[in-house]
Amino acid sequence: MRRIFKKILKKSPSSNQDGVFFGQLTKILGFKPTSEIYYKHAFTHRSSNKTDENGYPISYERLEFLGDAMLGSVIAAHLYKKVPTGDEGYLTKMRSKIVSREHLNELGRDFNLVQFIESKVNPSHFGDNIHGNLCEAFIGAIYLDKGFPYCEKFIHEKIIKPYVDIERLEGKVISYKSLIIEWCQKEKINFKFEVFEDDGKEGVKHFGIKLLMDNEVISKARATSKKKAEETAAKRAFFALQDRIENK
Repeated sequence: MRRIFKKILKKSPSSNQDGVFFGQLTKILGFKPTSEIYYKHAFTHRSSNKTDENGYPISYERLEFLGDAMLGSVIAAHLYKKVPTGDEGYLTKMRSKIVSREHLNELGRDFNLVQFIESKVNPSHFGDNIHGNLCEAFIGAIYLDKGFPYCEKFIHEKIIKPYVDIERLEGKVISYKSLIIEWCQKEKINFKFEVFEDDGKEGVKHFGIKLLMDNEVISKARATSKKKAEETAAKRAFFALQDRIENK
């Protein structure tokens, strides 16, 4: 009889895992979730090939879309109240800085959301953006689980208060490439990003990019994608020409 009783009380590995998951979620959220299912969906990668009771595929991407909308609306309302003198252009630019991929990746890393992900892909193969994607999906799960008031409170308490500094963000550059392009167009400077021969020895393919202004090479950069190389080249050009750019 004792053995049977012990078997009944003994938790399965999955229930132990669910208990840990629930506890860790509660610490991050600051409140107890009503339903864990939304959060499980928020951390399910498409490679898991899971489906819901209707046969629809489960992945965090749909919740990512929802969370992006929730975050954007709460941030927009906060900026509208916080900066009464800000015009539409200023408010849009500030919102873009707060919800930038770089900023969201920082949030996702600080929350350590990647620890929850269920995937058949090796975590080392995920790019940096996985942190921001999960952050948005997490916010979408909060909305579905507890409704807008809880979602808004979470964003204010866990994101706006500790991370949103208006004065610091005013001077934050989201994209050096956009900044350089805008400056060149304003100053009527001909510019182009050009791929150059890359003889790097790395196992992973790298792209070499050089930034030319009026046919003069201003900077060069190498990265695993053209987009990253162009951004790095633009950043180097900005610091090389900083006095000219900021004094205009």
